Amino acid sequence: MTLLWRHTKITLNRPSVMQKELCFAAPDPSAIPIRLIAAEAALHDLSQAQWNWAQHHGFRGALGQLCTLPGADGRPEMVLLGSGQPADRVRRRFALGHAITTLPGATYRLTNPPQGREGAELALGYLFSLYRFDRYRDQDRPKAGLIAPDGIDAARFERIAAAEALTRDLINTPAEDMGPDALEVAARDLARAFGATISVITGDDLLAANFPLIHTVGRAAARAPRLIEIRWGKGRRRLSLIGKGVCFDTGGLNLKASASMGLMKKDMGGAATVLGLARMIMAEGLDISLRVLIPAVENAVSGAAFRPGDILTARNGKTVEVNNTDAEGRLVLADALALANEDPADLTISMATLTGAARVAVGPDIAPFFTDDDGLANDLARHGADVADPVWRLPFHPAYEALIEPGIADLDNAPSGGMAGAITAALFLRRFVPDVPRYAHFDIYAWSQSHAPGRPKGGLGQGARAIFALLGEHEDRP
Repeated sequence: MTLLWRHTKITLNRPSVMQKELCFAAPDPSAIPIRLIAAEAALHDLSQAQWNWAQHHGFRGALGQLCTLPGADGRPEMVLLGSGQPADRVRRRFALGHAITTLPGATYRLTNPPQGREGAELALGYLFSLYRFDRYRDQDRPKAGLIAPDGIDAARFERIAAAEALTRDLINTPAEDMGPDALEVAARDLARAFGATISVITGDDLLAANFPLIHTVGRAAARAPRLIEIRWGKGRRRLSLIGKGVCFDTGGLNLKASASMGLMKKDMGGAATVLGLARMIMAEGLDISLRVLIPAVENAVSGAAFRPGDILTARNGKTVEVNNTDAEGRLVLADALALANEDPADLTISMATLTGAARVAVGPDIAPFFTDDDGLANDLARHGADVADPVWRLPFHPAYEALIEPGIADLDNAPSGGMAGAITAALFLRRFVPDVPRYAHFDIYAWSQSHAPGRPKGGLGQGARAIFALLGEHEDRP
């Protein structure tokens, strides 16, 4: 049967997300100084008048606590910023940078910026706290400008922040305006900005090109499914990034409850994070040959929806028994991974909002990942800690392989029992990349459940900065 796709016109009521830049202030000799004061430090180098003022206002150096000291003319002479104790800073990352954005409108400079990891975290915290999702409503933006602290590469941090803003904007945009077609537009904007090439296979052309699972999952939706591919760079290190682009997930015929459907605009968080990471790589000009694959679909309900009990055949010929149409992400990723496997990169990474089991295992703040490469795992964990992007390795546990083998097909997309759901999903995906030399799969949440320093409630990139730091360190290998 030939399906007729109804294409929805995309109306953007604000500038493209590609235009959102989060920047430090220009150098200014009249900038108000900010002095960091640790909770355990005495205010010994303040004048008596300044000490009295700070004491009267209850300043104790608590993390993020601010106290503006007036000069003789009543104008701000200095701002004290509490840096708390080391344990406070670990628990509340980005708090220092965020506190600066709450100051009144002016330009500020740090007189004693922290160095190394803590200095980088402060800079990122400031830039991330400038972000506002303002597509549908004007948002008050911070008016406090911070001159880039000494010891950091300001342009690099601004590029990272712009990439994070892209990821957040894509996730925050509701499915009405961020369907597979709009995700394609965002990918085309990104490719155009950095001179990358892009190709897209859409609708029934997916069947002709042998992407049957992507087509099957997306065929019930009003907006056609598609496979988006971006290529950039000619470096000898080859990197493939695959991101789950389920722009809305109703659960299909295994319909989600309304409480579970409310956040499903974020089910393309893997694609959004991959696009943000790609932006970092291209803007930084890393010596990499980059390939990005995004299967973009909506998992909808109609007469064309795929059904529980169906047996589907993937691009690589493996058969899959569908035991739950709400486990669709691994299906669309399977076809994209099979394509990546046909021309293996040195490093292949998939990112997806794949399982609730991953959230149960590590919560919403940590990005769990799977890999068989111990060196890669150790490097990701180390860099994640360095750049305040926490990740945690979970196992490709071989004893669970039998759980994804239903007997009447090669694979089961939703093993019964509910045990080890994140692991069985990762094992499922690994079956489609048997020839890649190094593979890692990230099962991310891509969402901040409540307002936190540098991380307002809403879409969130996870794992991308850890990967980017790894790629930047190892110029001789991905």
